[in-house]
Amino acid sequence: MLLRVRVTLPDRPGTLGQVARTLGVSGADIVQVVVLERLGGRAVDDFTVVWPGAARVERLLAGLAAIPGVRVDGVWRAIGAPTTTGQDAELLAQVAANPTDGVATLVDAVPGLLAADWAVAAVVPLDWASRGAGGATIGHASWRAPQPSRLPEVTPLRARAMTGPDGHHYAVAPFGRAGLVLVVARDHTEPLAPAAFHSTEVDRLAQLVRASAVILGDRLDLVGTPPVTTIT
Repeated sequence: MLLRVRVTLPDRPGTLGQVARTLGVSGADIVQVVVLERLGGRAVDDFTVVWPGAARVERLLAGLAAIPGVRVDGVWRAIGAPTTTGQDAELLAQVAANPTDGVATLVDAVPGLLAADWAVAAVVPLDWASRGAGGATIGHASWRAPQPSRLPEVTPLRARAMTGPDGHHYAVAPFGRAGLVLVVARDHTEPLAPAAFHSTEVDRLAQLVRASAVILGDRLDLVGTPPVTTIT
């Protein structure tokens, strides 16, 4: 199976090599490395690895923890092959080619791009500020979204990451129209514990949502609106 492993490590020569060797000794086959952040002598890296299903993840975690200065921020199952920002333009092209299903296309694709479990397009009432918390409904959900729906508190409407009391991680980004907001989730499932969404991932999500909003325009007003039934 594919796993995503996020580590924070000292940004100095040799440390990345130690992490890579430890992953290999533990049985992981590295297929991608993405540097999320380099700041203040520290780096945050995402490793996507092929992991033997019968092996215990605890062995991997113990090996990484033994490297001086290395901290494991999360290990979780990745959906599909690793992707980079090259897929973002392709996704937006698909949204533009079929705007009628544009929101559904975006919602279904985003979990794979961000190594998440599921996503939904939530519709927040226009009077959310006076209502207080709650009240959001689901306009479209990806195929792995839980039933009944489970949403964090998405208001106020701004792009950000959050973690629920149950350990599930979320990233949200508003479309800027019709109270529509995209919610992406990583579920906490033992023994795997995913990392929270990094600021670079939230920025990527927000850019995709903003670009989709420009492409779809007035069509966003129809998301979550019940179809009109003609009685004859």
